[in-house]
Amino acid sequence: MKLQFKHQKFQADAAKAVVDVFAGQPYMAPSYMMDRGKVTQQVLFDEENYTGWGNQRIVPELNNQMILDNIRKIQREHQIEPSSKLEGTYNLTIEMETGVGKTYTYIKTMYELNKHYGWSKFIVVVPSIAIREGVYKSFQITQEHFAEKYGKKIRFFIYNSSQLTEIDRFASDNSISVMIINSQAFNAKGKDARRIYMKLDEFRSRRPIDIIAKTNPIVIIDEPQSVEGKQTKKNLEEFSSLMTLRYSATHKSDSIYNMVYRLDAMEAYNKKLVKKIMVKGIQESGTTATDSYIYMEGLNLSKADPMATIQFHMKGTSGVKTVSKKVGIGFDLYENSGEMEEYRDNFIVKAIDGRDDSIEFVNGIKICAGDVIGKVGEEQLRRIQIRETILSHIERERQLFYKGIKVLSLFFIDEVEHYRKYDNSGNPENGIFVDMFEEEYEDIVKNLQIEICEDGYIKYLQAISAKKTHAGYFSIDKKGRMINSKVGRSETSSNDVDAYDLIMKNKELLLDRNPGKSPVRFIFSHSALREGWDNPNVFQICTLKQSSSDVRKRQEVGRGMRLCVNEHGDRMDENALGNDVHNINVLTVIASESYDKFAKSLQSEIAEAVGSRPRQVTESIFENAKVHDKGGNEETIDSAMARRLIHCMIKMDYIDENNALTEKFYEDKANGEVKFGDDMEQYKPDILVILDSIYDDKKMAPENARSNNVELKVDTDKLAMSEFQALWGKINAKTAYVVDFDTDELVKKAVAALDSKLRVPKIFFKVETGSMKEIKSKDDLLSGASFVKEDSGIYGQTKIMANTSIKYDLVGKLVEETGLTRKTVIQILIGIQLPVFNQFKDNPEEFIIQAAKLINNEKATAIIQHITYDVLEDRYDTDLFTDAAIRGKLDVNAMKADKHLFDHIVYDSANERKFARELDASQEVAVYVKLPDGFFISTPVGHYNPDWAIAFKNGTVKHIYFVAETKGSMDTLELRGIEDAKIHCAREHFKAISEENVVYDVVDSYDALLNKVMK
Repeated sequence: MKLQFKHQKFQADAAKAVVDVFAGQPYMAPSYMMDRGKVTQQVLFDEENYTGWGNQRIVPELNNQMILDNIRKIQREHQIEPSSKLEGTYNLTIEMETGVGKTYTYIKTMYELNKHYGWSKFIVVVPSIAIREGVYKSFQITQEHFAEKYGKKIRFFIYNSSQLTEIDRFASDNSISVMIINSQAFNAKGKDARRIYMKLDEFRSRRPIDIIAKTNPIVIIDEPQSVEGKQTKKNLEEFSSLMTLRYSATHKSDSIYNMVYRLDAMEAYNKKLVKKIMVKGIQESGTTATDSYIYMEGLNLSKADPMATIQFHMKGTSGVKTVSKKVGIGFDLYENSGEMEEYRDNFIVKAIDGRDDSIEFVNGIKICAGDVIGKVGEEQLRRIQIRETILSHIERERQLFYKGIKVLSLFFIDEVEHYRKYDNSGNPENGIFVDMFEEEYEDIVKNLQIEICEDGYIKYLQAISAKKTHAGYFSIDKKGRMINSKVGRSETSSNDVDAYDLIMKNKELLLDRNPGKSPVRFIFSHSALREGWDNPNVFQICTLKQSSSDVRKRQEVGRGMRLCVNEHGDRMDENALGNDVHNINVLTVIASESYDKFAKSLQSEIAEAVGSRPRQVTESIFENAKVHDKGGNEETIDSAMARRLIHCMIKMDYIDENNALTEKFYEDKANGEVKFGDDMEQYKPDILVILDSIYDDKKMAPENARSNNVELKVDTDKLAMSEFQALWGKINAKTAYVVDFDTDELVKKAVAALDSKLRVPKIFFKVETGSMKEIKSKDDLLSGASFVKEDSGIYGQTKIMANTSIKYDLVGKLVEETGLTRKTVIQILIGIQLPVFNQFKDNPEEFIIQAAKLINNEKATAIIQHITYDVLEDRYDTDLFTDAAIRGKLDVNAMKADKHLFDHIVYDSANERKFARELDASQEVAVYVKLPDGFFISTPVGHYNPDWAIAFKNGTVKHIYFVAETKGSMDTLELRGIEDAKIHCAREHFKAISEENVVYDVVDSYDALLNKVMK
């Protein structure tokens, strides 16, 4: 894969801001330098005194006052408070949020400064080897991209005190040249660091720092808050820089010098330049069950009985293990755990509630998704985090698989031995986290419910084993063993080159979706490597360690903030996805603390980072602001205009009593319907830019990954629509049925069906033999083609009898499954042929299942032939809708709807989801509703709940009311037996309650529905 790059406006704006500071400086070719002073370009080459080329200095005509005026003009354009003075000799600050392409931006700035003024010598100072290697990689992968636009390439290198010829090349080359250096290389006290200040024999008795300084370089400091200590600031003066440009997302408040461009966390998020953050928190819920370990993973809400996935202890043959199971109401943990004493006290599921994602036990204990009760050790917490990361990964991967986007998950750990251990002989063994990961991964994939349409994803999963889908990126010792990275006392990241080398060289390979080339999707790395990790397709981050106060949340999420790329290397931004950017680009953080705690910490850090932004909408944010009318003429908002603007915003309900922007403002803005009054309307674009500078902590809060459940609310306007009221008046009558079929006839037909169709498979062993053929290629081994089956047969040709110690109440089981009396069931069993009945001994369980199915089919047929419905005076009321408690999960089994009676719709299948979308888009449909469970038709084979009631617009079709049952397929084989009986009963019910204009039928699509209606 080759990463693709785009020229983006915000990066061009940042480069232009720096260039415009020096407006008035002429373009001048680099000057030719010698040790004895500056001379012109025409001076002959002097090998003894030769130094090289340097940046031309600022011309005297461009004085400091003019530069300060330029800076203030730029600051006003970018809504930045104007500087009162120049900070030092041209110190400029550029704030850029993590993940938006900071390195790309300052490379572009180098090209622009060279293009406008001829400056060509640059030094990039970084705080650590991690960032140094990342910067070097960025220069490599963007080289061709920039060369296409600017027609030239940058020559770049990493400073190495033992390779001083590179400094000579840096000075002697008159093209754009960049030296990348980490601050330790000139700031530490070690021998290597001191060499830059020493006269060296191998450097012709010159000091490297002097040669560098004579080039009059432009110094770019990457992450100055981590670079500029007291000593570093002093040592940086040795470079004699023309100017210093500081780039960071988190500048220290006392080191912001003449800021000329700002793209902070808030603006980057609002412009959809970074991923949206979601948090999965894990919280211990008190001590009500001090020894009863239960972890609540989540709910599976459906039209059928709701289920919850919980994790608990189970007694096995080899000891106690932790298991995850889907449970329903009535599930008894004591019984299902092998009668473990910790669950004896009424740990029976009493209720499952989708409103707060909770389950409640008979003993009164209630826990919500993400909560843990009982005895929770460090090991158990880490297992939960790993499982949650895998679950989030699979969910995101399924969403993005058919969009050609590979999903990566990143685990940060403290100790390498948790990933890889070595025995006394040096042989590698799994660490504890690897064992946890592989166990949880295999369990999740094994129990994954995959839809038929996901066949390609199934094959992808099957091609990657749990062992091959994870990898560790750590430092390597001389024996090739993984070791902990070396971190100095005062450092925040490792200085081991080999660890970064592995990460950076595999950057593109990790993005390859071919499971044969790149099966790795889960990455374990040392927590000290945070700053070195820079892969755009990290969608989950999990830190398997205790959070400490010195690790900031923005640092934890920083490695996953970049917008992702697809399999072609194209960035999935607004140009590629439109409004879908934050549906695709979502970073989920699996935290070892509650969502509330993590979110609060992250929000406070963001608020601190954007501290200079206003928090309220007041007259002061508008006064003296420059705005432009439709003709492009610039005007200044005075105090009177500011007052009128505030008054209008209050009137439009855009500002609340706390002077904060309201939801109505954000809604109107999103819909392009914002109004500021007739006299201010022409300035709307500039006013919106000013309002964009307001910090709103509600908008910046990370989302709770567990809180996407919704409870449906009735749209009262739709409920009052004439079309819906007419529909409801036609279908809300209740009925009672009468069925009078001949029992003897049923017995006769059931006996005939069993005799002709009941075939119970015997239990036997099958033995197959085969051998390996000649192996022609590696593909033969991978595909299994190297083995050929040669023989197959039944073991010993003898059947295996069922266990006779288990007693079955055959009659009772069939009564339970069919609803018939014991007398009728006995009549059927007596009537069937003896060889058919004898199959019961071979496989009792299968006999009961198959026999009950055949009897029920005959029962359903009898009902169809003999049922009639009578209309009752009683009717369903609309309270059925207003009192309904219908819940679902967004993007799982629920979605927003436009023409639905409720604000959302809960669907049971992909086909229902598609059907609802077609109803929403149809111009013929006025309103529709997916009928709640409380609306049902009584039948002899159970309550029947039709799916849909649809009202068409008057005059669009012949029949304006339609009650529908949707099926994924119209294959008649899928509509036999009980289901077919219920549908027949529904037809008879609707015939009884309505003489005209109501159609009831079964369809598999909206097109099929229209065909039925248009007949």
